[in-house]
Amino acid sequence: MENGKIWTRDYILLLTSNFLVAISFYLLMTSMAVFAIQQFKASESSAGFAASIFVIGALVARIFAGKYIDVIGRKKMLYSGLCLFLLSSITYLIVTSMEFLMIIRFIHGVAFGISTTVLITVSMEALPHDKRGEGTGYFSLSTASATAIGPFLALFLTNHFSYDSMFIFCIVFSALALVSTSLGTIAEIELTPEQKENMKKGFRLSDFYEKEALPISLLMFISGIAYSCIISFINSYAIEIQLTEAASYFFVVYAIFLLISRPIAGKLFDTKGENIVVYPSMVFFAISFLFIGFAKSGFILLLAGVFLAFGYGTLMSSMQTLAVKVSPPHRIALAISTFFICMDAGLGIGAYLIGLIVEQVGFHTTYIVLGITIFFLIPVYYLVHGKKASKEMSGQY
Repeated sequence: MENGKIWTRDYILLLTSNFLVAISFYLLMTSMAVFAIQQFKASESSAGFAASIFVIGALVARIFAGKYIDVIGRKKMLYSGLCLFLLSSITYLIVTSMEFLMIIRFIHGVAFGISTTVLITVSMEALPHDKRGEGTGYFSLSTASATAIGPFLALFLTNHFSYDSMFIFCIVFSALALVSTSLGTIAEIELTPEQKENMKKGFRLSDFYEKEALPISLLMFISGIAYSCIISFINSYAIEIQLTEAASYFFVVYAIFLLISRPIAGKLFDTKGENIVVYPSMVFFAISFLFIGFAKSGFILLLAGVFLAFGYGTLMSSMQTLAVKVSPPHRIALAISTFFICMDAGLGIGAYLIGLIVEQVGFHTTYIVLGITIFFLIPVYYLVHGKKASKEMSGQY
């Protein structure tokens, strides 16, 4: 690793691989519920579960990958994950039943969880220690870009071509991710036999989460449930309200304004404290749901995408930084793991729960209720961290 340099060959290749894996995730996540409904006549709740079981698989993989990554070896784990990711993508072409689809979605999610956990870990090793914050920010933007291109491509392909064309694109992206990784160097950590043995034994609960990061992470769990309603059902809702053309640009607008909002929010976070970012983010996040729920035109729907970027997009990165900030330095890796486990769990459970709610009250009411729910998270954040952060900034703590 070159001293003081972020954009090394290995870092670029890892970032590229992460982008390709992420775009495959968002490509399928956006359209899977509609695919299940149209292809297998699934109910809204079953269709939501077909989308969310992928995230459940990723969650299961993250729990164990974080603990055993350096026992098995990073290179072995990454290549295994990416190969399984590619094979799962190919299998969508031969899915013949709802049950088969559920199995493939879960296995694909496991592959995603393994691959992304190793990619994030190895990318950190490829960065200079004094620029890890900046480098991590760039790395996260590779995922943010995928949130725009993946759903946009999915909606375009499913509206103009067949679902098989979407699966073929996913196969290509998965193969390119594997090739990109193979061209770089995967840094390994040399462990003594004693260290390996200590990492293998025991299943204490504290080995899998960081308690200081848990309150912040649980807020993201609830936010993830709400966000799953957008990522899993925005296409179905757009069909219902006849705004499919505008919906195809929804995540493009989201990503554009996310690229604008994150640098601004990051500077405010560092100079003015977390509260000046988190409180407005929660308000914007809530407003985005209200705009979606009351959308009667494409403009209003796309405006909701703008508020979503300044809301959930900014909130996610800010809360991730907070989870690390409140945790002991030697448990930062566990703090990050705790954060993503909670967020993934919210996304995974959310699509199924939201599907059940939609079946009872419809999309319009569901989006309004979720917007109100996010507003109620504001006083919860104040009690969990906001009050303490305010005292720190005023010098009273």
